[in-house]
Order: sequence, then structure tokens, then C-alpha cells
Amino acid sequence: MHIPDGYISPATALAFYGAVLPFWWAAAQRLKRLLSGQLVPALALFSALTFAIMMFNVPVPGGTTAHAVGGTLAAVVLGPWAAVIAVSVALIIQALFFGDGGITAIGANCFILGVALPLTGYGVYRLVSGRSDPLSRRRLLAAGMGAYIGINLAGLLVGLVLGIQPIFWSEDGRALYSPYGLREAVPALLIPHLTIAGAAEVIATVFGLAYVQRAHPELLERRAATPRAARPARRWTPVIVALLALLSPLGLLAGGSAWGEWGSGELAQRVGYVPRGLQKLESLWSAPLSGYTLPWMSPSASFAEQALAYILSAVVGIALIFAATFALRILLRPRQGQQAAAGN
Repeated sequence: MHIPDGYISPATALAFYGAVLPFWWAAAQRLKRLLSGQLVPALALFSALTFAIMMFNVPVPGGTTAHAVGGTLAAVVLGPWAAVIAVSVALIIQALFFGDGGITAIGANCFILGVALPLTGYGVYRLVSGRSDPLSRRRLLAAGMGAYIGINLAGLLVGLVLGIQPIFWSEDGRALYSPYGLREAVPALLIPHLTIAGAAEVIATVFGLAYVQRAHPELLERRAATPRAARPARRWTPVIVALLALLSPLGLLAGGSAWGEWGSGELAQRVGYVPRGLQKLESLWSAPLSGYTLPWMSPSASFAEQALAYILSAVVGIALIFAATFALRILLRPRQGQQAAAGN
């Protein structure tokens, strides 16, 4: 679901940047007083977890691939506004350093995957969970339902965004950007997410929340009116993120590319031409570790070499996410005057 450069028009890209900026601002304002203590490493960990989850491609009908996101899980554990930041940081790192999603499409990808998905998933979670105990099984059911609806809404939005491109931006009967209309794009995005990717998102969310309930219940009880005595927290979460990084090459076993993320060469084979606008924009940014590979790797690299590059990319990505999160803490930390005013 990462929209690449060239698949949406500059006007669409600008519109999404305009749409996502107010959410980033609102999230930053809400997190100013919270980016301290335990929330900072938790925010970094869940952003890294989202990054790692999105590296696990799974085969879906039609010979393409899809992946889970983990946005609803982040919203349930950290809160919806923290999830907006966590998922957005992961998406921006992916685009800048790994070419997973376009630079021009950062606004669109962050709005769809980093705003619409976690906020919708969290809304469904709250509606279903009601006043139940934060550590109850009902919360697991609610999170699973929220995750399924959230990721399918995201898939629908991507399909709609790509599908309207040839309607508004075509020349001489040829699309300038995404060449697939609504009849092709919406089913192509929805069917895999209603089936395989949706199931993967539910599994990742439910098992992730079950782990947090057992290992870090204080994260779920922090907003409760009468929180219980803190339990000894198990510090296995960094180990789990590291394990996901080591297992990330399993995503290479899924053959094919994600639908709508093809380069101009493969797209020309599919539709018979390369959209002129797409051709201009697709090479706008050259990511240093494009495709989670190393710059010196040959296209004929063995699976072992690809797997090693995938693991190294995961490690680099996770390190960058931690650096970006702690940099945000410094940028958003209230000044001494503001802290004094808040204390009064």
C-alpha cells in the first residue's frame, strides 16, 4: 500500500500533504507533555515494530504481495495520537532511505496508513471494548476488529486515490500517472486486504496486544481512573523487535511485487506504455538502500545475499527510527518557561 513516486499527480500529492499536516501538528501538541519517561522508548519501539511488520510481505491472490501495518496496535497501546507519530516516522524513514513509498507521496501514505488507519482502528476498538477491563479478552476482540476495519479502509483509500488519477489526469487517451481506473484499482486493493492482508493485520494486532497485556500492562492501564499496582514489566519487547528484524527475509519468499508499486519497465509490460508523468517523477529520489538492498549488490544476487541485505536494512531502519524519535523528544520538549507555567 505504499504509493510510489509517479503514481499520483503533484496536485494530489500536495492535497495530501495539506491534509496530513494538521494531524501531525495536533499529534505533536498532544505529545509535548507526554514525550518523557517511558513513552519515548515505547514510541520508538512501536514505530520500529511497525517498520518491521511492513517488511513482511505475504502472497495474495493475483500473484502480488501485501503486508500488515500494525497501526491499530500502536494506537491501542500508545494512544491514537502517538500512533500517528509512530507510523508516520516509520513511513518517512522507509521512503527516504529504502525507496518504499515515494517522496512526493509521503503525505498520501502518511495520511492513509499513519492517520486514517490507526484513528479508525482505535475508534472501532473503543466502541467495541466499551468499559471493559484493559487486560480483558474483550479488548483483544475489539483490537482485532479495529485492525481489520482500519487496514481495509486504508486499502480502499489507496484504491480510490489511484483510481481517480486517469479520470482527471490523462493526455491523448493515456493516463499521465496511475493508469488503472476505479474498476481495476479498488478491487485490486480491497480483495487482498479483505482476505490475506486483513487476516495478517488481525493476527499481528491480537498477538501483539496479548503480549503487552502480559508483559507491559502499565502501558494499557496508565489512562485508567484507578490503575492497579504496577506489575514487574518484562523487558522482552526489544528482543522481539530484533527477532522480527532477523526474520524479515522471510518476506522475500513471497513472489511478485505489491500491486500498484511497479516500476516503469514492468508497468509498460502490463499496460503497453509508460505514463509520461510517472516517468518524470519515478526517478525524483534515489534512496541509498532502495528496495532494502545494498548499493553494490548485483541483480542476480543469491537469496542468502538478499537475506543479509534485508536484515542489515532492517537494523539500519530501526536505528534511524530510534534516532528520529529521540530527536522529536528534543524538538517537542517544552521550554523551561512553559514547564514552569504548566506547573503553576
